[in-house]
Amino acid sequence: MSNSTPPSGQNQFANKAQAWSARFSEPVSDLVKRYTASVNFDQRMAKVDIQGSLAHADMLASIGIISSEDLTAIQSGMATILAEIEQGGFSWSLDLEDVHLNIEKRLVELIGDAGKRLHTGRSRNDQVATDIRLWLREEIDIALDLLRQLRHNLAKLAQQHADTILPGFTHLQVAQPVTFGHHLLAYAEMFGRDAERLVDCRKRVNRLPLGAAALAGTSYPIDRERVARTLGFDEVCRNSLDAVSDRDFAIEFCAAAALIMTHISRFSEELIIWMSPRVGFIDLADRFCTGSSIMPQKKNPDVPELARGKTGRVNGHLIALLTLMKGQPLAYNKDNQEDKEGLFDAADTIRETLTIFADLVGGIKVKPEAMRSAALQGFATATDLADYLVKKGIPFRDAHETVAHAVRACEEQGCDLADLSLDQLKQFHERIEGDVFEVLTLEGSVAARNHIGGTAPERVRIEAQRVLDQTVAN
Repeated sequence: MSNSTPPSGQNQFANKAQAWSARFSEPVSDLVKRYTASVNFDQRMAKVDIQGSLAHADMLASIGIISSEDLTAIQSGMATILAEIEQGGFSWSLDLEDVHLNIEKRLVELIGDAGKRLHTGRSRNDQVATDIRLWLREEIDIALDLLRQLRHNLAKLAQQHADTILPGFTHLQVAQPVTFGHHLLAYAEMFGRDAERLVDCRKRVNRLPLGAAALAGTSYPIDRERVARTLGFDEVCRNSLDAVSDRDFAIEFCAAAALIMTHISRFSEELIIWMSPRVGFIDLADRFCTGSSIMPQKKNPDVPELARGKTGRVNGHLIALLTLMKGQPLAYNKDNQEDKEGLFDAADTIRETLTIFADLVGGIKVKPEAMRSAALQGFATATDLADYLVKKGIPFRDAHETVAHAVRACEEQGCDLADLSLDQLKQFHERIEGDVFEVLTLEGSVAARNHIGGTAPERVRIEAQRVLDQTVAN
């Protein structure tokens, strides 16, 4: 007896749960089923899978591949399936591997042969590529709205503290005075660039792979542009091999997500430092903190700390996707099943993190006195004194050296530059006059930088309003 012929009386479709089962002489083992199945995590794409299938069915009916009766039956069956899923009554089967075959099997149960005709002219390869893009497009739109809210709240707080002085740091050493509003707007700029990257990424996500079939297109006279219009895609993928195997768009999203989390992490690090009693610049609302099981006095900034930790996870998803794709020949390979969990988690993480941080910013209690006190330490106006001398005609390098001598003297005396008398200051350079004290004050220092990107309170208010206008308009 030929190996391809089943024994007499044996059900030759014993493994018929799989769409490809007729090719094989034995069923897949339970271990392999568990190892290769993706339904446990890709079922979250059920809604967009149905959305894509309905657009495909509409196109098949428009070119006469399926009848209008079949289309009506498919639409009705899909409505029933969607309702079952949303109500938690849909039965997901590991035997059916993924979201696509689970939905298809249920559709056939509901409407019979019309459900079997739905897969004409497509493959799971272009189907899953379409589903991921549809799903990711929605996640990008959500992330963009959350970034808008976060930037809006940062700008509102910046406006309130355009005059609140705190030390600006380099190397975590006091450098020059800035305002808290100016500092917050630095993060508004970062998150603005993050939004720009997502907008740009969305353009490449929004290209339709459906119609590429398994890898070589299809012999049916399909209308891909119709499907693209129905699903809101800007254009179609132009090469069938690339369409089914490309995951650049997912990598690009994960790169953008990693940068978002990097900016969140930098902000978190500062919140943690600022909240420390040794610094005491801010306090966070209680809802973002926890206590200690043994030390009753503790108020721990758990949310910023955890966000800082989650950044590593999102960075890891980016590296995992790059590694996943680097060795794959064209076209689709089973490796690509591993693209989803990291992508899903990256999107979930930035969604949850941005939601929390938009709220967290509104719960920051600022302590201006502590900020000002810190700005008075570390000779924050030393550069202003050097600039003052330059404006008196002294070469900058000579002015720099003069101020360095003055700072050393202040360190020895335990005072600030502004504490020195005019006579004491003139000992360092004869061109120092009484007007020097205008530049040695913290307020004078920040106000002097009244240009685009500068620290002057007037400029901070202008920039904060610009961000507010952007976030309202968008």
